[in-house]
Amino acid sequence: MTTTTPGPSALRGAVGTARTRIEGREKVTGAARYAGEIPFADLAHGWLVLSTVTRGRILDVETAPVLAMPGVLTVLHHGNAPRLHTDYVGMLGTPPDPTCAVFQNDRVPFAGWPVALVVAETPEEAREAAEALVVTYDSEPHDTALYAEHPGAYAAAGHMPAETEKGDLEAQLAASAFVVDAEYTTPEEQHSMMEPHAATARWEGGRLEVVDSNQGAGWVQGELATMFSLDASSVRVRSEHIGGGFGSKGLRAHQVSAVMAATALNRPVRVVLTRRQTFSLGGYRSPTTQRVRLGAAPDGRLLALEHRSLNQTSTVYEFVEPSAGVARVLYDADAHRTANHVVRLDVPSPTWMRAPGEAPGSFAIEAALDELAERGGIDPIELRLRNEPDVGPVSGLPFAGNNLAACFREGARRFGWADRDPRPGVRREGRWLLGTGTAAASFGAGAAPSTALVTAEADGSFTVRITAADIGTGARTALTLIAADALETASEQVRVRIGDSDFGPAMIAGGSMGTRSWAWAVTAAAAELRERLAMATSIPPEGITVRSDTTEALGALARKERHSFGAQFAEVAVDTATGEIRVRRMLGVFAAGRIVNPLTARNQLVGGMTWGISMALHEEAVRDRNTGGHYAPDLAGYHVATHADTPAIEVHWVDDHDPDDPVGIKGVGEIGIVGAAAAVANAVWHATGVRHRDLPIRPDRVLSATVPEPAGGAADA
Repeated sequence: MTTTTPGPSALRGAVGTARTRIEGREKVTGAARYAGEIPFADLAHGWLVLSTVTRGRILDVETAPVLAMPGVLTVLHHGNAPRLHTDYVGMLGTPPDPTCAVFQNDRVPFAGWPVALVVAETPEEAREAAEALVVTYDSEPHDTALYAEHPGAYAAAGHMPAETEKGDLEAQLAASAFVVDAEYTTPEEQHSMMEPHAATARWEGGRLEVVDSNQGAGWVQGELATMFSLDASSVRVRSEHIGGGFGSKGLRAHQVSAVMAATALNRPVRVVLTRRQTFSLGGYRSPTTQRVRLGAAPDGRLLALEHRSLNQTSTVYEFVEPSAGVARVLYDADAHRTANHVVRLDVPSPTWMRAPGEAPGSFAIEAALDELAERGGIDPIELRLRNEPDVGPVSGLPFAGNNLAACFREGARRFGWADRDPRPGVRREGRWLLGTGTAAASFGAGAAPSTALVTAEADGSFTVRITAADIGTGARTALTLIAADALETASEQVRVRIGDSDFGPAMIAGGSMGTRSWAWAVTAAAAELRERLAMATSIPPEGITVRSDTTEALGALARKERHSFGAQFAEVAVDTATGEIRVRRMLGVFAAGRIVNPLTARNQLVGGMTWGISMALHEEAVRDRNTGGHYAPDLAGYHVATHADTPAIEVHWVDDHDPDDPVGIKGVGEIGIVGAAAAVANAVWHATGVRHRDLPIRPDRVLSATVPEPAGGAADA
């Protein structure tokens, strides 16, 4: 069917009002059940066994002693597991990570590789048996070290071109009045969501059902159906409540192994990853090494911009952390060069993580811009405003609204930027040196084809069905408000059902594209339903249902650069005697389209900015180069920002309208983290006069830095 676009009157009312989460009471009372909590009759429990060597082959899996242990039902491994179909391209346009295609051969490509699944009557029995399972390996030499000049590095595209270039970079650098040439690094970071990965698989009436915690039930359904050579209609994936995802909850080893075990035993099997196992199997943000070269004319206009980024990936799967991509949007220059490179190492596969590319990339480019402002004697905000592009620096496409300048002006007013003394190291409060910093933010505002079902019930209420995923963002509530306005009814009259692959294909919760994509499908279905209701004399007992498909409408959307933008501000206090850094206040001002629910939108933006503090000062997953394994892979050893580390964070937004976009939503799930770490790092420089180009800025790095006298110039660290 051809979709129609709702008129302006259908987009007013509930949208834009602050609403508490529809499922909030269920969550705080424990009535909302997550994937690892839902009861099933005759449920068995699987426990994954992970490799203890970094690289090599499995020589033997001694199953007999384990099978004799109490409660043990089976042990799956490469010698007895079913063969899987892996030669395909999935929903995201990439083949599956072989880490998900478990037990297919005897190769071990990294420490923490799944080598077996022990299934028992209880999780305690499964864990005890899994820890007792003896696996013998033939170990091989390995390489787990990422460094800038690694000989194995190569250009890799990922979801954007690997390299872009225009102009003569060296000539423009030579012609520049002032230049920055610096290397910036970010460490490996873990998702650390509250709810670890969990899945239960069972066969019911010849149909496979998987109850899972994921970011797209349709995504996981399609991958499982293809991998196990099943018809898609014979697989159902449900995911009602998800306790965080951040990019890690797609197809993983636990779902595939649960399906294998449920098939072998013909009974429900649940597999839950431990917190430590998620460090190996849940994906992570790759560490990056980035080089930025900037050259500017005396007035601060950029003549040359080069941003090159290197990240690691596994030897079995290529994943690109496209950190150089953010420079392709924010700033233009006469000579402009960007490149994303990867190197294959004997480490687990990295994956999508909140603002993939933009989060680490913005640290490098925004710290470099701050250095350029210092060397040119130009205010950091003014330098950015002077280099705001008229069209996409690489694409040449017009912007569908670029309100970055409005964000900076409003942010500067609220933050009191005009009163800032630009000299570093001059503000002191007792033992604390004080400083302020800023940074720009940008994140893509895309949409993907989706379907939705909207039913007018006989009792006058409405039911919306869409394969959306609420990973804690408040998407269920936002869709209720959107549907209510589109149907011109009260939100209390709308029931939104999500997280079920039976509802049809829809965009995943990722890339800040979920709510925008789902809203488009819901409003299109609602518009047609209203037309049908206007012609109907009555509603039958089964109701009247309309199905939308936005594929055609999205294809007709004009090609433009569509992004959210933001301006980040931070004030820090630094004790150079102890190395302690405290973020005293943060402000973010964003241009992110129509704000559906100010309450949950603010939550998302504050959450992203909090993660930016954590990224700047705390988070660092460290690997032992001798083994490739992590030091302390848990929340005791991997530090994240807590309430004590987080100041009062202030969030505001400016009007941001795209006249070509009938939905107007851009997404707020990821823009909040972009630029936040750079703002903190730039504030640390302003407080101390020392540039920190390596994250996190740990106390030992502060202590080892040379701090100039308060009236002195800047130093580097």
